[in-house]
Amino acid sequence: MSEAPGPVRRWVLAARPRTLPAALVPVVVGASLVRPASINWLNSVLCIVVALALQIGTNYANDYSDGVRGTDTVRVGPFRLTASGLVAPRLVKYAAWGSFALGAVAGLALASRTSWWLVALGVTAILAGWFYTGGPRPYGYYGFGELFVMIYFGFVATVGSSYVQHRSIPGSSWWFGLATGAMACALLEANNLRDVQGDQNAGKKTLAARLGRKRASWLYAVCVVAVALAMVVGGEAVIGLVALVLYVPALRMAFSPRSGRELLPLLQASARTQLALGGLLTATFFVTR
Repeated sequence: MSEAPGPVRRWVLAARPRTLPAALVPVVVGASLVRPASINWLNSVLCIVVALALQIGTNYANDYSDGVRGTDTVRVGPFRLTASGLVAPRLVKYAAWGSFALGAVAGLALASRTSWWLVALGVTAILAGWFYTGGPRPYGYYGFGELFVMIYFGFVATVGSSYVQHRSIPGSSWWFGLATGAMACALLEANNLRDVQGDQNAGKKTLAARLGRKRASWLYAVCVVAVALAMVVGGEAVIGLVALVLYVPALRMAFSPRSGRELLPLLQASARTQLALGGLLTATFFVTR
């Protein structure tokens, strides 16, 4: 058995750093849709704080809820605080709500500078983060995870980050919201493909668990195609083609016979590709705007 991580490292691992591109990329892409000279940097930083705090809060919330339900009893994915027994469940729950609170404070500051309608949007985002695996009927257990990921890590984050620059929404932000949302869904599928067997045994009916390991590979492929098509329609056809090329190693893993822990590199590859595409889009916008 591998040595347990130290007191600080265990919290870092449970925050799941490899999932953070799903929060960071749409914010940066959305903010960079305006002319570089007119970017509101304070609003952009507040958006990043909100996004990262809510993502980390959701990761801790999932750690707590899955742990107390027993879903993570046989764990093949990244380290979990609750399931490991190294941290009291109540502390993990407090950490989740502490992260949500940080996001709420940053969100209130952002709303005071732009529009108070953002408060209502932020409340729904926090509730979506908690009830993904929390509550009596968590929607993540019934195959709705992709829908909410697309909404909040795609459209809300990208379009919202663009809106807070000048209180206007560029038409292209919807297409790039679809692209970043599809990237986030690919990240989710990388996670769910790895956990198919464990989720089936625990009664967690993600789309991947419903389809089974072999057929669920097509979910990942659909996400990749959606990324490329959204970029093409949004006016960045070259980056759309680059996206297909960059996702090839991940697609090979998704359609390989690998399962369980053998698919851990798929999450890493998906996160790296998302960061690369986000950086490429942002650099392109800065040059062409």
